[in-house]
Amino acid sequence: MATTLSDLKSRYPSAETFRFGDSPALSRALLSLVRSGRKVATCSALHEFQDGEPFPKVGRRDICLNWDGTPALVIETLELIRCRFDEVTEDMALAEGEDDSLEDWRVGHRDYFERNGGVLSGMQLIWGRVALFEDFSQDGLPT
Repeated sequence: MATTLSDLKSRYPSAETFRFGDSPALSRALLSLVRSGRKVATCSALHEFQDGEPFPKVGRRDICLNWDGTPALVIETLELIRCRFDEVTEDMALAEGEDDSLEDWRVGHRDYFERNGGVLSGMQLIWGRVALFEDFSQDGLPT
């Protein structure tokens, strides 16, 4: 039986909802990395939260949605760091699971941020370490 967003909001009343990425393909890829255990961190531009997106909180469990808005998984935020784009360390970049080096992370994330509002000199990020708490894929397959 599929878990509904309403069920999850009852189970996790303080949870916020969000999607990874900016396209269906990127969203699926990032969800797969979380499920595999390779992606244990994520980051967002600080300005996204100033525009109304709910700010992450250490200890809170949030509901990550598939691109179509159905529940994909629940993650718990373990750590948050505010830093500039150029202050992200190799350990932080590799924890995001998307790249094999800090330089690759910078290229990929610069492209992402430019598609979504631009990269400014000294751009502030919120970087967070997360843990997979619940997975709603069927048979362990990405949805």
